[in-house]
Amino acid sequence: MNIREAIHEEHSREQALRVAEYACTSAKHFKELMKCFNSNESRLAQRAAWSVSWAARKKPEMVMPHLADLVSVLERKDTHPALIRNAVRVLEAIDIPEAYHGKVMNACFGFIENPATPVAIKAFSLTTLFNLSVRYPDIRPELKLIIEERMPEESAAFKARGRKILQQLRRQ
Repeated sequence: MNIREAIHEEHSREQALRVAEYACTSAKHFKELMKCFNSNESRLAQRAAWSVSWAARKKPEMVMPHLADLVSVLERKDTHPALIRNAVRVLEAIDIPEAYHGKVMNACFGFIENPATPVAIKAFSLTTLFNLSVRYPDIRPELKLIIEERMPEESAAFKARGRKILQQLRRQ
């Protein structure tokens, strides 16, 4: 399979899953998928991001050599929300190496504090921050405060995720 062509060929959940499955068959194929993810071609990068998130959930070890690319997406201001959403979706599901903790925490706190951030990015950011709070308990009060302050203005998805995290924070 030519990943680039497959991504351009069809935009569907089924195709994203097919591409993800194929990318997981070897490091070489996963690297080809990440090349599409990092493309300056907006549509290609957005579609590749969906496959990256599926592939990383299936085989998290495949994404580890490419974490710098995922984290850099969080820091760029010109990034389409689809790339950020899928990058944070990956980060909420993996054990993030310590070298990236600071950058990921800063980006995720920025996302949940910004009213203009799309809801899915906020929800994945909440989970990512909660996961990091196990290692960094000092961030728990700030996370709790932001959730409580933002809750009245936020979407149902944020409220549901926020309530779940607040319950877990109270137990710790």
